[in-house]
Amino acid sequence: MQQATHTAINNIVIVGGGTAGWITAALLAAEHNVDKGQLAHSPKLNITLIESPDVATIGVGEGTWPSMRNTLDKIGISETEFIRQCDASFKQGSRFIHWQHDDTERTKPFDSNQYLHPFSLPHGHQELDLCPFWLPHSDKVSFAQAVSNQDALTQLGLAPKTIATPEYHFQNNYGYHLDAGKFSQLLMLHCTEKLGIKYIRDHVTQVQSLDNGDIESLATKEHGVILGDMFVDCSGTKSLLLGKHFNVPFLSQKAVLFNDSALAIQVPYAEENSPIASCTLSTAQPNGWIWDIGLPTRKGVGYVYSSAHCSDDEAEQTLKAYLANDTSTNPQSASSNAVDSRKQEYRKLNINPGYHAKCWQNNCIAIGMAAGFIEPLEASALALVEWTANILATQLPTHRGVMDTIAQRVNERYERHWQQIIDFLKLHYVVSRREVDGYWRDHREAASIPERLQQQLELWRYQAPSSHDISYKEPLFPAASFQYVLYGMGFNTALPTHIKPSHQQVAQRLFSENQQKIHALSQSLTSNRDLLNKVRQFGFPKI
Repeated sequence: MQQATHTAINNIVIVGGGTAGWITAALLAAEHNVDKGQLAHSPKLNITLIESPDVATIGVGEGTWPSMRNTLDKIGISETEFIRQCDASFKQGSRFIHWQHDDTERTKPFDSNQYLHPFSLPHGHQELDLCPFWLPHSDKVSFAQAVSNQDALTQLGLAPKTIATPEYHFQNNYGYHLDAGKFSQLLMLHCTEKLGIKYIRDHVTQVQSLDNGDIESLATKEHGVILGDMFVDCSGTKSLLLGKHFNVPFLSQKAVLFNDSALAIQVPYAEENSPIASCTLSTAQPNGWIWDIGLPTRKGVGYVYSSAHCSDDEAEQTLKAYLANDTSTNPQSASSNAVDSRKQEYRKLNINPGYHAKCWQNNCIAIGMAAGFIEPLEASALALVEWTANILATQLPTHRGVMDTIAQRVNERYERHWQQIIDFLKLHYVVSRREVDGYWRDHREAASIPERLQQQLELWRYQAPSSHDISYKEPLFPAASFQYVLYGMGFNTALPTHIKPSHQQVAQRLFSENQQKIHALSQSLTSNRDLLNKVRQFGFPKI
């Protein structure tokens, strides 16, 4: 016990590869072992990653947040190399189609059954919250169109930057769409060849503990015993260390967010130069929603649904119908059997929506699906991987004696993040006005809505979402994200009763500036595909 308390944290063992494992290894090395891109002669940490040779990358989450730019930059991967190696494209947000209503409402001069949740905050947000000044005009222009230029630019299929823009810089904030398998491969090569990560392909057969409950070592099938001071569980839904070894309770969220299944497929474009959407397309269906992600060489498409509301066969028919209507992947001259021939390519994925009660137990922290997963909506899973890996890298305890204090602090933030993720994802369903399908009506049942969200919705009937609604620092979703979704879905907030004339003048200026920016960028930006072709040919400038 005494010995464990004074143990310095020098040896980190990561169980599981994939995106979660390799990002964690890379961020640990970048924080502690690398200086100005060069591996130190005497690295502080010995980092070992053990990956089962039988586990394939799930590859559902092919979308990232803008935070991935900082992650890639920090670990020393060139943006040009990343785009070329990972079949990546640019993502400026998520466009939600047919989520609002049954497509019978035609009372507004804009399409009220689709909206964008962009990656850029509202124009001038640091100067003034434009929401109260937009509300009186909500029947004339959508919220995203009024306060962000990304709605208009993504509808035009434009990229977020030009080929002259340096790596990781932008005209419009962006993340990526990517091939998850190729991304894991790039990370693995970078970690092993440039960051000094020791890579073991083997099966973990046993977990051995110290008297205080800490993990002492892992027994492997071919490489014997692997000792460590700190263990990171990136074993996916198996949760070998946090879930199976420590038995940290799993908190199911299926009563709140019903989706427990997904059917995924990769489809080629009809033509080599087909347009590439610069946002994730998320289209509501009778019992779930379909994601549509455009990469340079193919699309990744999948139906996320609730098995309590439809069968796998019904889900397959829904996905088939969606693909049959997608002219970008199905030439009009194609035979009627074109989609049917893909049946063998569908991948069924089971989802157990929920998370473990804590991510850090003793000298073990779980990152990624080993800690929890809800559903792919809004691509929050990979963002939480980045957050947890960064927290571990920047707050790694120097000795075992201070670990419990840091773990408690991280667990508290982890719990708040999950609560916000659940509330934010549920918001998309709760404010929908779709009536035809029982799936959507069930989502609006009060018993399925967290009390926190119910209270916020009541508040938002009288005032717009603001930073005052978020009681902790550095949330995953800022207040603006709630505004984009709430008003994209047609939620009604009472009109403000008093607006200062001086603030009205500022708001009018900001609205005008946003429209001017839309015009300027629409003239200077090229299409997503055009920019990606130039990146492959020339690459971005480096600073």
